[in-house]
Amino acid sequence: MTNSQICVARIGAPHGVRGAVKLWTFTEDPLAVTDYGPLKSKDGGRTLEVDTVREANGHLVATFKGVASREDAERLNGIELYIPRDRLPDTEAGEYYHADLIGLAAIDAAGAAIGKVLAIHNFGAGDIIEIAPSEGNTLLLPFTDAVVPTVDLKAGHVVIEMPGEIIGEDPKTAEDE
Repeated sequence: MTNSQICVARIGAPHGVRGAVKLWTFTEDPLAVTDYGPLKSKDGGRTLEVDTVREANGHLVATFKGVASREDAERLNGIELYIPRDRLPDTEAGEYYHADLIGLAAIDAAGAAIGKVLAIHNFGAGDIIEIAPSEGNTLLLPFTDAVVPTVDLKAGHVVIEMPGEIIGEDPKTAEDE
C-alpha cells in the first residue's frame, strides 16, 4: 500500500459549550469513523477517541473523551485524524481507497508515462483524478471507467485514456458539418 496512515476525518469548529466539535469524515459511511478505535493526529502526538457522535447538516457533531469544554474543543480545530491503513476493511472489486491511488504512475494504453496521481477530488459531480505530468499543468480528468479503464495497485499504475477534447481531437462528427 502507498500510505500507512489514512486520514479519516478533520475536526472543525466547536459546537456548543460542552466540548463538542463539528467533524467532517472521509469515509463512505460518515458514522464509520467510530468503528476504527483511537484516532491520531498526523504527527502521532495526539490520540483522540470518539465518545459521542450524531449527524448534522453536512457533517457530524462529535465529542471526544477528555474534551469537556469549548476551550478544549477550540484547540482541536483543524486537526486531521488518521488511522493505520490496515484498520480499513477490504474494498470490493472496482473500489479503491483514494490514499492507495495517490502516487501511482499514470500511463497511457501503450505504457508511455503521463505523470503521477496527485489526488482524487469530488466537487459534487463525481470523482476527478488529478494527474501531475512531468512537464506542464496538472490534468483534472473524470475518474470513470472510460478515462481510467485500469487501476493496477500491484503494478503501481493507472491507465489513462485521454478524452478527445484533451488531446485536441475535434468533437464534431460528420453530421455536424
